[in-house]
Amino acid sequence: MNALVGSLRAIVRLVSVPITVFLIATFGTYALGALGESNPAATVLGQDATASSIAQLNHEFGLDKPFLVQYFDWLGHALSGNLGVSYFTSIPVATSIGQAFPVDLSLAILALTIAVVLGGGAGIIAALRQGGWFDRAVSAVCAGLATVPPFLVGITLIVLFAVTFRLLPSGGYVPFTQNPGQWLRFALLPSLALSAEGAAAIARQLRTSLVGALQDNYVLGAAARGLSVRRTLFRHVLRNAAGPALTVLGVQIPLLIGGAVVAEKMFALPGVAQLALQAGEERDVPVIQGALLVTIVVVLVSNIVVNAVLFRITPQARRGTRSTRRRATTVKPVVPVGGVAA
Repeated sequence: MNALVGSLRAIVRLVSVPITVFLIATFGTYALGALGESNPAATVLGQDATASSIAQLNHEFGLDKPFLVQYFDWLGHALSGNLGVSYFTSIPVATSIGQAFPVDLSLAILALTIAVVLGGGAGIIAALRQGGWFDRAVSAVCAGLATVPPFLVGITLIVLFAVTFRLLPSGGYVPFTQNPGQWLRFALLPSLALSAEGAAAIARQLRTSLVGALQDNYVLGAAARGLSVRRTLFRHVLRNAAGPALTVLGVQIPLLIGGAVVAEKMFALPGVAQLALQAGEERDVPVIQGALLVTIVVVLVSNIVVNAVLFRITPQARRGTRSTRRRATTVKPVVPVGGVAA
């Protein structure tokens, strides 16, 4: 029973903060569009619109209702998958985002995979060879990538692989479902540009954590009992040292989405960021709000997944829950100086 209560409390803690952030973020997102100075009906109808026609279109858009009523109507429809309709194209916002979102999703998955593989591998090897040339090289590269903006990495990759060696295209996109090989050719350069900073941060944090964990007593005891370095590393040490790297991974997801704006423009990708930028130029409020809402949901869901993985694989997180439950259910006997329990 106590274990069930502890698990439920952990789930509540895991979900309560994202729900609160979601409500605050969606309220701010809707307020930015609804309380702006622009009049969507007047923008759609043009300069020759009359006051009566503007009022009629505002009524059709639902903009003549009180602000809080508008917000809760929009949020309720959004939770059911209805993000509204574009003011200018009359295309459902969900349809436009559904066409653009797979571009960002595929790039984000590839970029995160590259960051985890390169950063994790470099961090592990650097920790195992502490003080060697590889360790120093990883530290130098990570320090350099931490100060280089993603757009500069993207320009460098384009110059090297698209212009100089002509190995990969400099822009464009092919859906994965249409041709996986061509998708990889077009997605590799923007994914590398987006993953560079994350890979450096993961490598740096994992290397630091592993160096400390490899000096713990249980590692020395495992070596004395004849356990292999690989078994000790992957079954025990990594689980204790992965916490900071996973935390960095959770922080990199919003940065990855922010960098997608520059990457889509640089590599001519038809993603959600370009859709939002175009809507911003046209003052198409429903499209902007829908794009921001989808971005908020992706960030929050990704952080929930990262926190769940962190709780699952790191003993420190589970130990904290167990110790809290143990303190609440266990009364320790008071032992006097004589050594006999009272």
